[in-house]
Amino acid sequence: MLQLSLPWLGLGPLVASPWLLLLLLAASWLLARALAWSYRFYDTCCRLRCFPEPPRRNWFLGHLGLVSDNEEGMQLVEKLSHCFRDIHLRWLGPFHPVLQFVHPKFIAPLLQAPATTMPKDTFVYYIMKPWLGDGLLLSDGDKWSHHRCLLTPAFHFDILKPYMKIFSKSADIMHAKWQCLASEGHTRLDMFEHISLMTLDSLQKCVFSFDSNCQENPSEYIASILELSALVVKRAQHLFLRMDFLYHLTPNGWRFRRACKLVHNFTDAVIRERRRALISQGSHDSLQAKAKAKTLDFIDVLLLAKGEDGKRLSDEDIRAEADTFMFEGHDTTASGLSWVLYNLARHPEYQERCRQEVQQLLGDREPQEIEWDDLAQLPFLTMCIKESLRLHPPVTMIARRCTRDITLPDGRVIPKGVICAISIFGTHHNPSVWPDPEVYNPFRFDPETAPKRSPLAFIPFSAGPRNCIGQAFAMAEMKAVLALTLLRFRVLPDQAEPRRKPELILRAEGGLWLRVQPLGAGPQ
Repeated sequence: MLQLSLPWLGLGPLVASPWLLLLLLAASWLLARALAWSYRFYDTCCRLRCFPEPPRRNWFLGHLGLVSDNEEGMQLVEKLSHCFRDIHLRWLGPFHPVLQFVHPKFIAPLLQAPATTMPKDTFVYYIMKPWLGDGLLLSDGDKWSHHRCLLTPAFHFDILKPYMKIFSKSADIMHAKWQCLASEGHTRLDMFEHISLMTLDSLQKCVFSFDSNCQENPSEYIASILELSALVVKRAQHLFLRMDFLYHLTPNGWRFRRACKLVHNFTDAVIRERRRALISQGSHDSLQAKAKAKTLDFIDVLLLAKGEDGKRLSDEDIRAEADTFMFEGHDTTASGLSWVLYNLARHPEYQERCRQEVQQLLGDREPQEIEWDDLAQLPFLTMCIKESLRLHPPVTMIARRCTRDITLPDGRVIPKGVICAISIFGTHHNPSVWPDPEVYNPFRFDPETAPKRSPLAFIPFSAGPRNCIGQAFAMAEMKAVLALTLLRFRVLPDQAEPRRKPELILRAEGGLWLRVQPLGAGPQ
């Protein structure tokens, strides 16, 4: 047996067994990794000293918990954007630095960088993977680029135009419910509750050509999507539940898996049915005929999609993209519509001007006859929507991770590996970008009088390579539904001011309550 002398450790001759050598090698490897990590961490800390930071809570927590997910937290974000008008540093615990960006000049290098250089940070998105799979929201690299190219035609204007009838029909159903409730004396309504169901109703028709009548009768599929959204928010609030094996042991984990299974089964069934129809006809003739008739839904477009290599999307890929569109499309649009109604309720003069603009545009036509080309002829209503999206952006923050050093316009450098949080809310409330940022003023977006601003000063749909692919769809639905709502109802503020609550999208604690008064009815 070989002997090993280690006098530099104060040890005499030892029998060098293979296990001892293996243990020594493992300890050396761990020590080397620890020293390398310590050096990188020290180097990163030194390079981050050029960025200001607010006072830490303590050395261990850093700024963790400084900004809470409630109205007070939103007000603190506003104060921080007033104090640090470009970038500031936050520490989530002792070892995780996050740079917070609130100025378009410094956001530009991040959002305009290639998607491979600044991929999305997966801290929150990872927990949605079992539900949404590798859709556009969660995928990256070559797969994301490939799918983005294949999905872009799904949001071409020619595809979106026929959806106007779906938007109108879904809004008609919601308004009929409001009329019925108002006739019974129930004029105080939670906008999020009603509008979320309406957007889900529209999306189910646009994505699957399926009418579940979910606004009037319970739908297990729609209930599962709403449940999954709520469960994701709850899980994100508890760090220890990020571990799958722990989460799956909880009641919420069981509910999450059950809801995922139901949603996936519904989507899979639609895809299988469409595939069988294609096989029975022996070609894609039926889809081509639907394309010429402009009656394609989202599933049809995905089945038609074909890359340069001739390959089509797999059923799993189609399911991931359809589920992603259902998730991203209903919440963000519902938030945008709810908050614009709130802002117009608080500013009746703007509400009345929007109403008159729609009435003049339609003339003698019925409200349900509003068409795609009409949307471009509603400039003031569009200005009101944009100003509401500035003041209350549905998505308040997006995160990117640097895969290499990024040089900023002022010469400062973001070290590789640092998380960059682009505060959409902070940028929209930055007084150096928007004078009097807390004032609702639609004329900021008047193309004739508005001052020239950076295109990144207003980013409710993000910007750059990973911007929201469905923003034209969302804006069209918001314009159509808002126009129809103002033709039929006067929206009045509630007595209590809403308390903002940032979750996956910007909500209001306990709901966003407003009073609706059917036009032609007396004051209530």
